[in-house]
Amino acid sequence: MYNTDPLHQTLNLYVSPTQYIFEPATTNGPSQHGARQPAFLDEKDVRQSLVVDRQTGNMSLNNDTHIPFGREKVITCYGIIGTLSLATTDFLLIITSRTPSCRLLSHPIYLATDYRLLPLSPLSTSAAILEHPVEKELIALVEQGLKTSRLWFSYGWDLTNTLQRQEDIEKKGEALPMWKRADDRFFWNKFLMEKMIDVTENQGVDLSRFILPVTYGSVELRSSNLNNRDILFLLISRRSRYRSGTRYFTRGINASGQVANFNETEQIVLFDPLPENGQEYRRGRVDGRERLSFVQTRGSVPLFWAEVNNLRYKPDLQIMDYTETPQALKAHLDDMIGTYNHTYLVNLVNQKGHEQPVKEAFERYMSLLSSSDPVIREKAHYVYFDFHHECKGLRFDRISLLIDRLAPAVEEMGWFHSVNPQSSTYANTQDVEGGTRVLRKQDGVIRSNCMDCLDRTNVAQSALGRWVLNQQLRKVGIISIKESVEDHDDFMLMFRHVWADHGDTVSLAYAGTGALKADYTRTGKRTKEGLLHDGYKSIMRYIRNNFFDGDRQDGFDILTGAWVARRGGVAPLTDTRPLIMRSVSSVYSYYVDADA
Repeated sequence: MYNTDPLHQTLNLYVSPTQYIFEPATTNGPSQHGARQPAFLDEKDVRQSLVVDRQTGNMSLNNDTHIPFGREKVITCYGIIGTLSLATTDFLLIITSRTPSCRLLSHPIYLATDYRLLPLSPLSTSAAILEHPVEKELIALVEQGLKTSRLWFSYGWDLTNTLQRQEDIEKKGEALPMWKRADDRFFWNKFLMEKMIDVTENQGVDLSRFILPVTYGSVELRSSNLNNRDILFLLISRRSRYRSGTRYFTRGINASGQVANFNETEQIVLFDPLPENGQEYRRGRVDGRERLSFVQTRGSVPLFWAEVNNLRYKPDLQIMDYTETPQALKAHLDDMIGTYNHTYLVNLVNQKGHEQPVKEAFERYMSLLSSSDPVIREKAHYVYFDFHHECKGLRFDRISLLIDRLAPAVEEMGWFHSVNPQSSTYANTQDVEGGTRVLRKQDGVIRSNCMDCLDRTNVAQSALGRWVLNQQLRKVGIISIKESVEDHDDFMLMFRHVWADHGDTVSLAYAGTGALKADYTRTGKRTKEGLLHDGYKSIMRYIRNNFFDGDRQDGFDILTGAWVARRGGVAPLTDTRPLIMRSVSSVYSYYVDADA
């Protein structure tokens, strides 16, 4: 049995020459001017301080309330990200600053905004370690990786899982700490938490209240009103920790079936049912007792392919017809089907020119697997839409042609819909009688891709999200059958901006700039001004992807475990990827994978 008490929200870190002691604390919260008030001890939690030995790295829980050194040595932190081995020693990574974003069903959601690396070495040797030239370089890469990541967390809400997956977990009736419930793909710091998890599982020291899962992505929540009904609109993106990296350094699939730039996007609507027995509808507050959710995914074309960085605007494209390709694609499709059931693979690349080989190879391998595997034939559905051809002449409204093709499948797969009439918060440990009722589940997913899974994919996903939202709101009676959200200007302004911000976040992580075609996502129109902005972003992408992404990629690789530091050898890092993936890097340059 694991400790399922709430995670510690604020920690007083005491630094001694031989130990780090993390003492659970509470805080009075920010003042009206935003300054943090002093932390004070929580009488219940102080007896379970986490003690880390700086010499050995051993971790233990201290039941003694006495802290053996002065309070002037305290550092306030808001969570431990994990431990990381570098060239000369291990480091603890902690969150030292956070920004509150929103409250999701009474649970605050935070964005981590600053970090600190603490060497696991005695004070007498720490200064020399931090000045070691290789260590300094690796620390800089780690800091770069953290600085360019948008890491979100909550102490009471599992950001790694959709509403539907959370409900499925609750139905099993097993009380689990957050780290055990977390979706492995979106538990961004899972590799960094391996030591603390090992201590918890194998050494009899339960650190569950200190194991904080963080998620890379975006969280946008906005309040709105439709036909005098208050609603909350929420968009969450979750970036997979596997094959994590930058645009030209990570393309395609790995031998385990994981693809580059894989993101899950969940669109959520929260509102309250209309009161019964003639009671008056309360305005201005949403408890979220009724919940709608729709999930989409995106990910790189699931083949072995790369674009070799050669300073050209369009790098050389390489499709690798390995004998392992069918098995890797099958592994990816099996995972998608196992997680989401029916999977519709929407391919938006061009049918001519530079992108043609990607389209043809994708279709060839899909046909091969469909003819030999009955499950894939039944549940993996390939859909092709030549975005640039169909939407040429700035006619991005013609994305409706794709939505019309997908509509029957989406109507059949549905969406998640639950009601909790008695509670304003989502039950995280058990269902109570008369509590959460699931009225409908989503049974399938739309998986979209273009070349980068950014710009065209953003347009397609936002259009599908809008179409589904109309169907959902009509079903629950917030808008009429003949009405659409497009009839409500204020709501559409909010909707478009949230989706555009979401697209920018996904694009910044992979390509280093905001998304192209964002004018259409943000305003519903493709404009000449938007074309000029896209030209500027394209130039910035070229510069960053060709000259600056190497360090970003190295930072991602160290944080996710694709590269592991080794001590005493000539090379400071060990490549943990399978041989096939390392050979791709050698032959075609800069092709990096994260199998950790």
